[in-house]
Amino acid sequence: MPIFKPFRGVRPSEDFVEIFPTHPLDNFSQEEINKKAQTESSYIQMIKPYVVSKSKDVDRNLRKIRTNFEELLDDKVVVQDPSSYYLYEQFLPNKSVFRGLLGLVSVDDFRNGKIKKHESTLTQKKEKLAYYLEKVNIQAEPVLLTYIANPKVELLMNHEEKNVPILNYLDDHGTRHKVWRIDNRLKMKEFKDVIEQIDSFYIADGHHRIGSTALNAKHLQDKNKKHNGTEHYNFVFSYIVSNQSIKIHDYNRLLKDLNGLSEDEFLKKIEETFLVHDKGETPYYPSQKFHISMYLGGRFYSLHVKHDVRKKQSDLNDLDHFLLEEFVFKNILGISDPKTTERITYCKGNSAVEGIIDLKENVDSGEYKVGFGIYPVSFNDLLKVSDNKIVMPPKCTYIEPKLVTALVMYDMK
Repeated sequence: MPIFKPFRGVRPSEDFVEIFPTHPLDNFSQEEINKKAQTESSYIQMIKPYVVSKSKDVDRNLRKIRTNFEELLDDKVVVQDPSSYYLYEQFLPNKSVFRGLLGLVSVDDFRNGKIKKHESTLTQKKEKLAYYLEKVNIQAEPVLLTYIANPKVELLMNHEEKNVPILNYLDDHGTRHKVWRIDNRLKMKEFKDVIEQIDSFYIADGHHRIGSTALNAKHLQDKNKKHNGTEHYNFVFSYIVSNQSIKIHDYNRLLKDLNGLSEDEFLKKIEETFLVHDKGETPYYPSQKFHISMYLGGRFYSLHVKHDVRKKQSDLNDLDHFLLEEFVFKNILGISDPKTTERITYCKGNSAVEGIIDLKENVDSGEYKVGFGIYPVSFNDLLKVSDNKIVMPPKCTYIEPKLVTALVMYDMK
């Protein structure tokens, strides 16, 4: 069973909860970040020396972030709680609700496979994040972990949410965020006891964050002759949600060229592996696994993977993403490594036809030649891939909930 422990969370005080948190920085352009950095007592202003500063002295910039954080603590803009678990719930404008627990997991459990991954990570990105953590010592956004639902955990959360939340925040996307602090010793033991019955956690979102935290822990462990695994740097700020409280959306593909083939030649090549059905001009959202939507030359097609082709594939490599990569990207389009090519663009879907319409508009613009809409990966397939240590192709899953940054933070000092 993986460790899941309480921690002394740092959160905005009541007067600043409306302005301090932010959506992840990769949601914004640099111009938007520059503008948001002007907001007094916001998280982006706190990290302004890193995201806006023109100084090339990275160490100095990172030290300044830590100083800013400590000044915010002194000024009571943010406050630090006693050791606690946190119940965190999101209420989206479309009536979706996501609920789970904030706490800490161990990098040792990540290393020994009790916390399982399904994506590969980029070494350079991990090293950059690890260096940031070493200097700043703050984890501001949790890693999203999932597990097979346990009714006892759900029951405890049901009881807890009858209380008054310590944070109640409506963001500018219309999502309401509620956080309850669980610091009663008896309650914490009840949560600990039932969570210990969970065999494994699965990374849903945050592979680079957990990888960089593990890398930072390794660097500090090597320097610390008295390391025993209980140090603050050995833990990862995490949000655990059951499979009942995540939504896996499609992640679609756009291709810039047909590798020199005409549209008719490309279709004939496709027909060697797929049963192709012309769907006309009506946007086609794939109805199930092994059915792929293709938009080419102003028309939609349903691509159904031929049964004899599927039989040749390992059951572990039967995701539509693997099949598309192998039989279209590699065999027809000559793309040997989708992770490095600039010929593919990845397009987030929403488990509905709107994502397919987005593909159509991109192809119709002339920037792309063909688009592929892929049925969302199931939770069971996510577990199968993770359990068997198989690495998915890039950008296979777009998973909700999406978390805000700095609603609750973990101070590693």
